Amino acid sequence: MNKRVRFFAEQLLIVFNIFIVFLLLFENKLEIPAWLQPVGRMHPLLLHFPIVLLLLAIALQWYGSASRPQANNFFHTFSQNILLSGALLSAVTVVMGLFLSKEEGYSGDTLQWHKWTGVAIFFLASIIYWAANKSWYKGMLTKAAGAVVVVSLILAGHFGANLTHGEDFILQPLAVYYEAPPVPIDKAIVFDHVIRPIFEKKCMSCHNPDKLKGELILADSASIVKGGKTGKLFVPGNPGISLLLERVHLPLEEKKHMPPKGKVQLTEDEIVLLALWIRNETPFTQKVIDLPPGDSLRLMAATVLKPVETPEEKYDFSAADEKTIAKLNTDYRSITPLAKESPALEVNIYNRADYTKKQLEELTEIKNQIVSLNLNKMPVTDEDLKIVGQFENLRKLDLNFTDITANGLKELAPLKHLNRLTLSGTKVNYNELKTQIAAFKNLKTVSIWNTGITPAEAEQLQAANKHIHFIEGFVDDGSNPLKLNPPQVKNSSVIFDQPLALQLFHPVKGVEIRYTTDGSEPDSITSPVFDNKMVIKENALIKAKGYKKGWYASDVASFDFFKSSFKPDSVRLLYPLNSVHQGEGAHTFFNTTLGAIGANNPAWANNFAGVRNNDMALVSEFKQPVTLSSVGLHYMIEEATGILPPALVEVWGGENEKQMKLLVKMKPPLPAKGDKPSLTTVEAKFKPQTVSCLKIVAKPHVDGDRRKLLLVDEMFLN
Repeated sequence: MNKRVRFFAEQLLIVFNIFIVFLLLFENKLEIPAWLQPVGRMHPLLLHFPIVLLLLAIALQWYGSASRPQANNFFHTFSQNILLSGALLSAVTVVMGLFLSKEEGYSGDTLQWHKWTGVAIFFLASIIYWAANKSWYKGMLTKAAGAVVVVSLILAGHFGANLTHGEDFILQPLAVYYEAPPVPIDKAIVFDHVIRPIFEKKCMSCHNPDKLKGELILADSASIVKGGKTGKLFVPGNPGISLLLERVHLPLEEKKHMPPKGKVQLTEDEIVLLALWIRNETPFTQKVIDLPPGDSLRLMAATVLKPVETPEEKYDFSAADEKTIAKLNTDYRSITPLAKESPALEVNIYNRADYTKKQLEELTEIKNQIVSLNLNKMPVTDEDLKIVGQFENLRKLDLNFTDITANGLKELAPLKHLNRLTLSGTKVNYNELKTQIAAFKNLKTVSIWNTGITPAEAEQLQAANKHIHFIEGFVDDGSNPLKLNPPQVKNSSVIFDQPLALQLFHPVKGVEIRYTTDGSEPDSITSPVFDNKMVIKENALIKAKGYKKGWYASDVASFDFFKSSFKPDSVRLLYPLNSVHQGEGAHTFFNTTLGAIGANNPAWANNFAGVRNNDMALVSEFKQPVTLSSVGLHYMIEEATGILPPALVEVWGGENEKQMKLLVKMKPPLPAKGDKPSLTTVEAKFKPQTVSCLKIVAKPHVDGDRRKLLLVDEMFLN
């Protein structure tokens, strides 16, 4: 690197140091426009380059400090060039990372650790570069400084991996060697030991307190019940209209499909477990053993909680030749041992488009060793079952959503060990199945949900075959009424400046929505029926309730609508916000995005701006004068955690900031002791006043030496 290039690079390094300090000081006010977001998203792409350069520079410095004196000059110069390049690239990486962190879905302690270790690497690299030319920077100091950089690189990488891929991403592959022993079914909790592991494996890498995609956290029961930005995660008792399963069943190419394309997808069994869990309205603390003995959720949970092969079961056949197994393993057919050192084999066939009968015929080479065969969603026909009938040691057969009929089951009669058969989604009918099923003496469970078999016919099958449990799934026959979930609002925002057509809807067809506007609870007789013709012109509280014959009425849903006729052209804060409750800075108060309450979830603070140690004061300006007659504030109350209304609100207005007069004062009431947390609005009216500049000052409550927290998320100007 010649002197001119080095001089330019050193000046650029100084600029980056100043710029990054500036970004860190004013990070809470930083807003990244859409055109700049791609720069931030290049952070994961670029970060590997400075890591390599910095590690190389540290290694060269260590080697140079220990090498022969005549070699020191070469290694010093070369390592300085590498270190300078690494420092500059780390600066760019830090800037990109700060930009990326401002996007939705990044928060929590892991983000903070990743950010500050990354920033520390840059500043350390800069300090080492400038110090390396000093006479006192040598020996152990060189090695110690380099060691600090290496440790920081390891920590930053670790936290970055956790942030991107989920907690303990690096060590996760080793967990298989340290798996906890299976939880005994008599001690297992449905949520903790059956449902939560599904979330942990397939969902929590994106939905955790540190990576809050869609404002949804799946780490604890309270957050799961709360849901995310798009609403409740599930409707208890109603899997068919639950957002969780709706997203799972979307086509893989859909943007909203979960888990996203490229991530490990849920298995059919996992989807059924989630559906059964929602259908049963299972409490988070319920034990598996407390479910009815024949309950489908209990039966499926039992297969999760203990291995397929019990220790007592011994096989009297020899193992198949390893070369034969290797030959039969293909991209669309996997053959694996059921357990370590077991001769029993498990076979899974994939990809419906490439399925042929030959895939089964080739398995006859290991027909004696196959104990589990999965043909789920393959175009298997009754004719193909003739081949399956040759697998004489078969215990488990999955024929869900295949093209077989009950008549074809006669081909499986030779399978004396078959104990689990799944026929869901097939064309089996009652008359044929009742005839064929009698031949299977060792069957324990048969899955028949989503077939042509009616609940009454299923009862007859159960009565005639008491040794078999028939898994029917959920059928809405009206005999067990479900409770409707509350109506929902379809308007994109509940804040409006022009008359707003109210849009209420219910995801269940045929539901009648009744509503009130006077604060009373709607009933099914006197309250008006919602007909999509209602127009809101002023602030309104809408209470709505759903009714449908054969269903229990829903709970009451309450929707606050707020009129805000004017939006300032510019807004700035006079004092800083609380470091925890930044919202969107000054734009928080006029962005028409109301916050959601729920202090047990870190997402609750995302939309609120807060102050504790100073007043909340802002100045708003209008390019064209406006005539105001009222100002309102929407704020949070949660007395238990010290969140109170403002003690005093002052509204000032005038032609400019230097010529303003007091328009109104208001003192919102304090909550009564024991009041539940709430979102509340206070509004003050005054004589119409034409203003070009408006100042609003809200003062937090002070209790002795302690100042209470004030949280505001919207202001209304009319």
